[in-house]
Amino acid sequence: MDREAQETQAQGLGYEFEVKEQDRWLPIANVARIMKMALPENAKIAKEAKECMQECVSEFISFITSEASEKCQQEKRKTVNGEDILFAMTSLGFENYAEALKIYLSRYREVSC
Repeated sequence: MDREAQETQAQGLGYEFEVKEQDRWLPIANVARIMKMALPENAKIAKEAKECMQECVSEFISFITSEASEKCQQEKRKTVNGEDILFAMTSLGFENYAEALKIYLSRYREVSC
């Protein structure tokens, strides 16, 4: 969802604020830390690669969350839960990710209870 669409959606919900581009993104330090965990210890990551990944993962999260939020609105609920995220991922074509996260969510709930 681009900036203009987000502002339009926010206005439709009665919110009066402007979403700044940098406010939509995950902190670059967090993104870089996760990237480093997937690479060999001596690997270096260019600033441009970190920024690209920051924008991509932030947009992905926004995309999935927006779909989950629409489901909640249709069901007249205010809280997005794990099942909503899994539903959104599946409906948007990310079934493989949804299946893996379904297992993770189930195990997380077992440990949390």
